[in-house]
Amino acid sequence: MTAPTQAQAPRRSMGSNVANVFRDRPVIPLILLLIGLILVLNIFRPGITTPNWAAIIIRTAVPLAILAGCQTLTMLTGGIDLSVGAVASMAGFLVATLVGDFGFFPSIVIALFAAVLAGTVTGIVVGVFRVHPLIMTLGMSFVVLGLANVWQLLKVQTGSGVPQELRTLGAGLAGGLVPNNLIVFVPIAIVIILGLRRTGFGRLLFAIGDNPIASRLSGVRSWQVLILLYIFSAILAATAGFLMSGASNTASVTLADSSVLPSVAAAVIGGTSILGGRGTYAGTIVGALILTVLSALLTVLGLPEPWRQILFGSIIVIVAAAYTRVTSES
Repeated sequence: MTAPTQAQAPRRSMGSNVANVFRDRPVIPLILLLIGLILVLNIFRPGITTPNWAAIIIRTAVPLAILAGCQTLTMLTGGIDLSVGAVASMAGFLVATLVGDFGFFPSIVIALFAAVLAGTVTGIVVGVFRVHPLIMTLGMSFVVLGLANVWQLLKVQTGSGVPQELRTLGAGLAGGLVPNNLIVFVPIAIVIILGLRRTGFGRLLFAIGDNPIASRLSGVRSWQVLILLYIFSAILAATAGFLMSGASNTASVTLADSSVLPSVAAAVIGGTSILGGRGTYAGTIVGALILTVLSALLTVLGLPEPWRQILFGSIIVIVAAAYTRVTSES
């Protein structure tokens, strides 16, 4: 009886080490998965992985990574933000319809103010009145969409189109190799990564998601944290909307709706727990890159959009179940 037990010990230790890597360092296996997808893509389309292709992939992944940042931050508290698509679309549409009357920078400020207003209302209802984030953000997405449609009816004849500044920022490639939208994304990524690791606000997000009762008993005013969280999430969503509008040269009240599910998938793939208390934005960034490369692979294979949606939904279920199992076993 002793010999089999001793033989099984190294196996258990190895399995525990692998589980710990997935739990504590999800970026490592994610990078390996990303490299694997690139190799598979190169098999089906030899020579496709050029520097220009990499620049286009990164440019496409940036708005998704920003929206996924919204999900990462809210999921750390055990919530979710389904309003990011509507807020992003609204922000891009507002700039396109206001730039002719007010100019570029005032239009950006007005769009950001509208996003902050939406985030404030969401944060108050979630934090103060304790409405579940899933319900509140879903409802807010319909409210924002409805108001955007009303504004569209009023301004459809006077819209000026997507401004050149956003087109350059969202679609441009400096030297054909460096996406211009990195000018916006790199500071955002630094703020989120350092904010989660080095600031009290970041630690409070983890604490609320890990044990909200203990946080409340220790004196944490979670409602204030949640209000600031959803305001910041709305600002991030609006920024992603600006970049998406510029990249596609399109102003639409539903422009970013199809990115909501992939943003959740990117956060989950990146190791953020849907139950709260665990996650990293670095993993989310790699998750966004994985989904972008995967989308390119599906395009090469000729699979239609419905199959991509099925795949994204399946990824969320499988990865969430895998991370839950790894965490419980660890």
